[in-house]
Amino acid sequence: MSKKILMITGDFTEDYETMVPFQTLLACGYQVDAVCPDKKAGDVVATAIHDFEGHQTYSEKPGHNFTLNASFDDITASEYDALVIPGGRAPEYLRLNPAVIDMVSHFFEANKPIAAICHGAQLLVPTGALKGRTCSAYPACAPEVESAGGTYADIDVSDAVTDGNLVTAPAWPAHPSWLAQFMALLK
Repeated sequence: MSKKILMITGDFTEDYETMVPFQTLLACGYQVDAVCPDKKAGDVVATAIHDFEGHQTYSEKPGHNFTLNASFDDITASEYDALVIPGGRAPEYLRLNPAVIDMVSHFFEANKPIAAICHGAQLLVPTGALKGRTCSAYPACAPEVESAGGTYADIDVSDAVTDGNLVTAPAWPAHPSWLAQFMALLK
């Protein structure tokens, strides 16, 4: 039986950090349910393309519409084997939703695999589960990781780091390493 993976996303999620893991995990035979609070299966979230063009921070361009394939209100975290949290601006507002934080907390408490990339760390911080853990993220999230008691992993943008059941990476150029490490936890 295929493992069930939950992806929590929202408007202005990073395009590549949503589309690529979603499609890759489906192609590898996993069931991936992408959800967003206040949206149902068939609804879309807007994505943004963040690029690294030599400025002090990333640039942002409109991305594609990403169609959700499950309804947030109909899912139960305990029915899933793993969690994926894309980055972008979505985690900034998703972290304000207690139901989202409860779902993310479930995966830590049950020691299930979690993959977070870029600003996805913003959904990890309010769970309290980063204390004593190593976590990578987009560099602007380093103070949040450290304030939560975690050790920020300042790694190359193409690398990822695994600490127990948690796989994190700074941004989409890390997809090969991030997804490989996550899928190793799924086995």
